[in-house]
Amino acid sequence: MDLSIIIVSWNVKNLLRENLKAIFGSAETQNFAFEIFVVDNSSKDGTVEMIKREFPTVNLIANNHNAGFAKANNQAIKKACGEFILLLNPDMCVLRGTLADMIKWMRENRQAAIAGCHLIDKNGNTINHVRRFPTVWDQLAIVLKLPHIFPKILDKYLMRNFDYSQAASVDSVRGSFFMIRREAIEKLGGLDERYFIWFEEVDFCKQIVETQNFASNCGEIWYTPAAKCVDYVGKSFSQIKTGTTQKYFRDSMLKYFKKWHPLWQYWILKIAWPIGAFVAEKANFKSKIKT
Repeated sequence: MDLSIIIVSWNVKNLLRENLKAIFGSAETQNFAFEIFVVDNSSKDGTVEMIKREFPTVNLIANNHNAGFAKANNQAIKKACGEFILLLNPDMCVLRGTLADMIKWMRENRQAAIAGCHLIDKNGNTINHVRRFPTVWDQLAIVLKLPHIFPKILDKYLMRNFDYSQAASVDSVRGSFFMIRREAIEKLGGLDERYFIWFEEVDFCKQIVETQNFASNCGEIWYTPAAKCVDYVGKSFSQIKTGTTQKYFRDSMLKYFKKWHPLWQYWILKIAWPIGAFVAEKANFKSKIKT
């Protein structure tokens, strides 16, 4: 098996249908062996029935509750047989040649344990998704809403000057298109299930670079423009109330810092969150978190 594609879905039936059609309808998929897993996190929009009816060859895992992103992916990762495992969001559209080009690129670049491709929005504009690993200072700026006052304060963290026309070794790539070499899965296992949503792909990238004894020296994270994919960005998230998404983001941020950083940084961020909430309420900030 060349490629295992894993899609975690929650109440985005129509976008998921188009995603699967694009994968199965691409002539390139005749050139390599692949399997698809859809893990449905208890959707109420008929997703499970649609998969059974329209895509009977898909390996369907239907949860009776929302297990979150990390745990749901791990359910399929344990069953996946591919040389490469692609975590793919349901609100994506894989363009012709994308999968074959990514497999080819991964085989030619053995140093890459994980790779992300060129993501574009529905209008063809590049989505800036390469990030540096979080530091206490940039995350504190996010918590305290400082970008509203100092717009350039996150430029380094968000890598706003990154050249998306060139392949490069990076800290982390967006989890919506996240290709993993099997050796990395065998070494580390799946995603850390302490994260319900957010930071799980950053954490996995962090584990990769912190582990020095990978087979074949495949211990790097890479961005490559060798393939392209449309990302409709956050269609599942848009169904969740802002207060709930803030809670998920806060909990995951604190878990990440407790795991990877000195305890004093965890406590600074934990204390800062109620201050940030107070500032946001008084200033009536309504913009979404952009990380």
